[in-house]
Amino acid sequence: MKITFLGTGTSQGIPVIGSKHPVCHSENTKDKRLRVSVLVSWDTYNYVIDCGPDFRQQMLTNNVFKIDGILFTHEHSDHTAGIDDIRPYFFRQGDIPIYAHERVITYLKERYNYIFADENRYPGAPAVEINPIRNNKPFKIGNLMAIPIEAQHNRLQVFGFRIRDFVYLTDVKSIEKVEMEKIKGVKVLVINALRIEPHHSHFNLEEALEFIDAIKPTTAYLTHISHLLGFHDEVEKILPKNVHLAYDNLIIDC
Repeated sequence: MKITFLGTGTSQGIPVIGSKHPVCHSENTKDKRLRVSVLVSWDTYNYVIDCGPDFRQQMLTNNVFKIDGILFTHEHSDHTAGIDDIRPYFFRQGDIPIYAHERVITYLKERYNYIFADENRYPGAPAVEINPIRNNKPFKIGNLMAIPIEAQHNRLQVFGFRIRDFVYLTDVKSIEKVEMEKIKGVKVLVINALRIEPHHSHFNLEEALEFIDAIKPTTAYLTHISHLLGFHDEVEKILPKNVHLAYDNLIIDC
């Protein structure tokens, strides 16, 4: 299985518009981060986790000619606002399967009602095949099972996902022990680490490292990174040997 980090930035991306912060003016390409998303590929399958406002650019950069579905972690705009850009895939493939909590599907229907309309559809609108994730139960994607992992983004429920020995979690601030059991034994863990200072709805670096230490994956990658975490190369030097900062367009095997 191949994992492509399509974006590793927080909701504003890096650089932040108009910011004078030094990280926003870094010439290192690893310090330039689109909104967070990953592509999970195996056999002939391509599944995207989250579809943010940079989706079009991410698909073009990585030459993704086909997607078999989109898994949504939650409804915030930096994770959903690119859904209209599934149109080229829809025109070639038909309705694009989406997988999400029923609350998230309700949100998408309200915000992008033209995509979900049954009647009087605009001829150029894409369409989706709705697959609600109910009762936190595993579901099939391609020829594999995806295991939803429930966590809290402050007071908002979010899903992470385990596919084989790969776990992807973002926008996490807390997680129950029963959900952590689903992650045990994983080889590759991706987890959010927003910045150095504490944050009300995201792990900071210290919390992310504590979480990794509790799970003990073979390798961990940090994502959903803001400019306030610091320069990529400098932060990488202080991390444990099995922990790395993810960066846009990084590809790993799992």
